Amino acid sequence: MLVIAASLPIKPENRDAAIEASIKMARATREEPGCIEYAFHQDLEDPNRFHVFEKWESGEALEAHFKTPHMAAFQAVAGDFIKGPADAKRYEIASEGPVFPE
Repeated sequence: MLVIAASLPIKPENRDAAIEASIKMARATREEPGCIEYAFHQDLEDPNRFHVFEKWESGEALEAHFKTPHMAAFQAVAGDFIKGPADAKRYEIASEGPVFPE
């Protein structure tokens, strides 16, 4: 399993456009084969920072995601609202379990 965690600085004047594009992207991505979880979250302390959390079954599923029409559409408008480079990390997960086992 792969986990992607990213932080995106957002231009305040275009936050509404960022929200709209992010919702479209997340909804379409969650329908993809191999997508376990995909969500954008607005930072509670900095409303001009979005976080993206993704879980994928495999690297192949993630690579296919990068080639989708909705990814191309998101990338075409992202420059309008993303302010500077994203901080994105990829994690390869060997196992998963509860934080507080019963």
